[in-house]
Amino acid sequence: MKVLANDGISKTGELALTEAGFEVLPNRVAQNHVINFINENNVDILLVRSTTKVRQDVIDACPSLKIIGRGGIGMDNIDVDYAKSKGIKVINTPTASSKSVAELVFGHFFALARFLHESNRLMPLEGETHFEAMKKSFSKAYELSGKTLGVIGFGSIGQEVVKIGIALGMKIKVLTKNPKTRVLTLDFFDGQSLNFEITSTNDMDAFLKDTDFISINTPKTNEYIIDTPQFEKMKDGVYIVNTARGGVINEVTLIDFIESEKVAGAALDVFENEPTPELPLLMNPALSLSPHVGGNTVDAQEKIGAELAEQIIKLQKETIR
Repeated sequence: MKVLANDGISKTGELALTEAGFEVLPNRVAQNHVINFINENNVDILLVRSTTKVRQDVIDACPSLKIIGRGGIGMDNIDVDYAKSKGIKVINTPTASSKSVAELVFGHFFALARFLHESNRLMPLEGETHFEAMKKSFSKAYELSGKTLGVIGFGSIGQEVVKIGIALGMKIKVLTKNPKTRVLTLDFFDGQSLNFEITSTNDMDAFLKDTDFISINTPKTNEYIIDTPQFEKMKDGVYIVNTARGGVINEVTLIDFIESEKVAGAALDVFENEPTPELPLLMNPALSLSPHVGGNTVDAQEKIGAELAEQIIKLQKETIR
């Protein structure tokens, strides 16, 4: 069976597939050439991340496809139900990149709380001439320890964010559509572990009250989770990080509340207009920005490749039976 990993696959995943008898093609094909390439090469398995789109046109035009795999959690770039209706198996890796995304959340939180995003931009330009002035302007920083962390969404990424928050000594709030309880285990270097029982709330007002740091970790939504009514109920000086999807937070309104100093700082790894974010976002000094790299670590890619390979090999064995 031929595999096209069009957005790339780790060496671990490629080796596992090759050893199991699959042919992993080395090509990376532009979106407008995907259909022709799949048909010309009789590709059985198409693996993507967030770049390649697998819509009805691709599914209809490529009868050789048996499996579509998404390296990551969200599958909004694949018409999943339609693919399944055509007898195509659709797989993803819902937990492989969770730790990497959660660590990026706190990378941004630390950057915001200590003005690192801004000082890294200004030091090369003004460090020699305005050192003392910058030192003074960046002195009103905050520790995360003892502050209240609010996490929107309680899937695998949300749980990892909560675990890091607990490890830092933060107070925890979780918001979900329906209240749920999860027992989270923190494992330590010496073999010890601790369990923490966390119950979420569906009361947005209670969630926002007195919350210092907010992390959004939800699937793609059809409407904003955070807009004017929610901003107005937040604590003054709140910090917000969105590593979920563009469109869960109103970016225009976010800028307004940053300018009014209701929001002390915010970080965006995802944008409403990817891959061309709005210029006011890119130029705002109160924003810490990254180009949708939440799961882009060597560790996560190794896990993603290995997990995709494992699922594909398992599906092949089940088919043979």
